[in-house]
Amino acid sequence: MLTVSKLEKVMELEAQLREQYQDQLESKDSAITTLTEEKEALEKQVDELKGTIASQLATITDLSGKASDIQAVEQRNRELHNRSENLKEEVTTAKSRVKTLQKELAAEREQHAALKKYDPERMKKNLDANKKKLAEKTKAADLLQKSFKQAKADNARLEQRIKELEAQQSKDGEESASDSKQEEAAA
Repeated sequence: MLTVSKLEKVMELEAQLREQYQDQLESKDSAITTLTEEKEALEKQVDELKGTIASQLATITDLSGKASDIQAVEQRNRELHNRSENLKEEVTTAKSRVKTLQKELAAEREQHAALKKYDPERMKKNLDANKKKLAEKTKAADLLQKSFKQAKADNARLEQRIKELEAQQSKDGEESASDSKQEEAAA
């Protein structure tokens, strides 16, 4: 019976302790329940935040990829800009070279034209043509000289003939005058 009485005493003690600590136990149970609920809410919030962080990490990764693409494009743009500047300088140099070459070409053309004036074939043709003209003019001058000499000789001969005829006429005039004087004297 000892055990039953001990058992009853333990049960009584338990009941007393329960009465004494029941409010504390209930408050602790409610605190545990509240804390458990808060823990679950916090775990949910942590899960949501992890999802947000994961999406933000994906966005950051995407943006950093785009940023590296943008940096590559900017680098490419800088390289192309430098190349275009170099090409502009080369074009300017080429334009000035073309102008210089055009001036040199004009000078060469002038020199070629001057030298073309003294073209041997053309000069030979001109010389041959001039020789022909000179020969024709010489022939014409010889003919004119010949006809001048002949005309001069004819003129001299005709003048001689005129003098002879004048002399003869004056002789005939004297004879006719002396005949008419004789006829007059005879008459």
